[in-house]
Amino acid sequence: MNIGEAAKVSGVSAKLIRHYEAIGIIPKASRSTSGYRTYADSDVHVLSFVKRARGLGFSMKEIKKLVSLWRNKSRASSEVKAMALAHIEQLEIKIKELEAMAKTLRHLAKNCHGDGRPHCPILENLEGH
Repeated sequence: MNIGEAAKVSGVSAKLIRHYEAIGIIPKASRSTSGYRTYADSDVHVLSFVKRARGLGFSMKEIKKLVSLWRNKSRASSEVKAMALAHIEQLEIKIKELEAMAKTLRHLAKNCHGDGRPHCPILENLEGH
């Protein structure tokens, strides 16, 4: 299939498919006699894998490693589990940071009158007061 069909089936844009090829996440596509990229079902399967991994917030470096582990049928699942647990730890840290941001903004918004006056505690906080 061509890149447009691979994009449609995998849910990954053609631009991202080319990017994933360029950075080595997926192998370079085969080329037709006219020079167009062609993809097999197995390529689309890898693209779908990458899309799901991105949806879980893995970095491109982590995804490259996950794809490598996925392809290696003699891998130890302990390595995959360790990656997942480390990723969970990072997500939990990010969640705490986001919750703290939301708490601060909620407090600032509560103390802002939101009327026609220029006084605004939100802007004052951003200014450093």
